[in-house]
Amino acid sequence: MTYRQIGQNTPMSTRETFHVVPYVNGWTLSRSGGDEDKGELGAWDHKNLAIEHAKELAKAAPLGQVIVHGEDGKIQDEFTYGEDPRNIPG
Repeated sequence: MTYRQIGQNTPMSTRETFHVVPYVNGWTLSRSGGDEDKGELGAWDHKNLAIEHAKELAKAAPLGQVIVHGEDGKIQDEFTYGEDPRNIPG
């Protein structure tokens, strides 16, 4: 009989997360793990335009997520795309 540890040799995609955050006179878009405070993916005058672009990027990824921050920096909204890689209900 062969035993295998849970998680061993099991491929798991990581979720690509994009953050829409307020900036001086507009909104910036960054990828988690990148220069989140620098808006390396772009800047927009209107929040909804930044969110639209973030959603396009997240939908193009196998597993994507958009986290929208308010002017106070707190998370206001979240959108996830793709199938959840875990078999955990809830």
